[in-house]
Amino acid sequence: MIISALHLYQYQIPLDKLLPVGSQRIDVRRGLVLKVEAIDETGQVLTEQVEIAPLSGLDIDGNPLHGFSKESLTQVSDKLESLLEQLVQKPIADLLDIADVESLPSLAFGLSLMHAKLKGQLNGHTISLNADRKIIPLLYRNSDESINALHQRVSDLPADVHAAKVKVAQTSLEEEVQLIHQILVIRPDLKLRLDANRGFDLEQAIDFAACLPLASIEYIEEPCQRASDNAAFYRAIGMPWALDESLNDPMFQFTMQPGLTALVVKPMLIGTLEKLQKLQAEAEHSGVRFILSSSLEASLGIEALARLSQIMTPDELPGLDTLTAFSYDLLVDSGKPRCQSWGDLTLIKSC
Repeated sequence: MIISALHLYQYQIPLDKLLPVGSQRIDVRRGLVLKVEAIDETGQVLTEQVEIAPLSGLDIDGNPLHGFSKESLTQVSDKLESLLEQLVQKPIADLLDIADVESLPSLAFGLSLMHAKLKGQLNGHTISLNADRKIIPLLYRNSDESINALHQRVSDLPADVHAAKVKVAQTSLEEEVQLIHQILVIRPDLKLRLDANRGFDLEQAIDFAACLPLASIEYIEEPCQRASDNAAFYRAIGMPWALDESLNDPMFQFTMQPGLTALVVKPMLIGTLEKLQKLQAEAEHSGVRFILSSSLEASLGIEALARLSQIMTPDELPGLDTLTAFSYDLLVDSGKPRCQSWGDLTLIKSC
């Protein structure tokens, strides 16, 4: 299969409500869309598109986002722009060759995902992004939101939802302990995945976890500021923990540790599909769960992650409950009143 044309676009979507990025907040999401046309052996033209959106940029206070993508959107755009001409009239295998040596994880992921899409490797899985899909709902309190509004959102969760993700290490320990107990009073059947984003030191993490009903906590992501303290946290309190931000370190090597129960993996921050599969094999060999999670992509990216999750982790519900904050969709309809089409995007370059 030969690449006949490439088009690079940029999108910008305002958010209806703030989204948390660690302890920071964003009110707009920006990213790229790569569209590739290729001709197969029968002369048929295939067209696919992927979203490439590093989790970087500025928060609502104008401060750089920290702890997630190290590359900027401009870096990725410039690099991809320079690659387009060398990919025209080349076999689609060149997408993988470039991805394998690419140092920018979001670009490496996007190129390898494009190759998989053109090969049809994500086909055969029926995906709905509408409200009836099974998700792990994300619970957090907006700065301008009353506690009663959050309580109502918990009450409104469908009866067949039995797990939820709760952002912690955002406010005071007392407020967050109270919040978790309130959630469980409303829905005692819920198992909670807590996400601390490295917000506690070891002593704070232990004090926090000691106030919670252990049986209701599935795990806590990145409980300690220093990842080396996570095992000590588990030994002290017995609460299972998961890795998230630690996986973004280019030098990360999987090592089994006491209490490690899951890897919460953001593909946009990791790199190629091959790298994801290698990490999954290492984790599952040690009995550690492998859970795909969004990097706050728009609907185009979320649909791809939903398909990947069905293929790679069919027994796990991925963490993809961020689309509700987007004011409109991106090329793929999730049921919002408006969906951006190609004419709404900014064309950067075509080859």
